[in-house]
Amino acid sequence: MFKKWLFIILGALSFALGTVGIFVPILPTVPFYLLTAYFWLNSSNRLYQYFTHTRYYQVYIQQMILEKKATKSGLVKMLIMVFIVLLIPFIIFDSLHVRIILVSVFLAHLIFGYLYFRKH
Repeated sequence: MFKKWLFIILGALSFALGTVGIFVPILPTVPFYLLTAYFWLNSSNRLYQYFTHTRYYQVYIQQMILEKKATKSGLVKMLIMVFIVLLIPFIIFDSLHVRIILVSVFLAHLIFGYLYFRKH
């Protein structure tokens, strides 16, 4: 019984953080939503069913991750957020090594994002 309530509470916390992550670029939405699904799947079928039918789950997990569907505007927004998040340490740190790593990470997002979402 303790495990069930712990998972319900942890699922609610990860759901809240994932939802905040939609609006705050530093918090990642998808990992928190996947964590929510795990916690609620293992604690409450009712909560799990509720969560998998929410609009946020449908857009950020079902369409983008499972079905590999994303709108061009959604992809552009995602890349802009990644760019902003990586630009902050790029500006702050005056290190060539750090800047090369950050540019490499951004390029990896571009390349693997293209490969992941390309139409077959």
